[in-house]
Amino acid sequence: MSFLYNSVFRRTSTFAVGVLASVFFFERAFDWGADALFEKVNKGKLWDDIKHKYE
Repeated sequence: MSFLYNSVFRRTSTFAVGVLASVFFFERAFDWGADALFEKVNKGKLWDDIKHKYE
């Protein structure tokens, strides 16, 4: 914990960069998970699943 404090939380600028980086990666992971859940719930109803019927 002291390494984390000394490297990230000690200065406001590094804390802000750490927060921004964390938010970016959390947003990407949440977006990926939401898309995966949406595709699982709607399996068989999406265009990629029924495209062969109409081409």
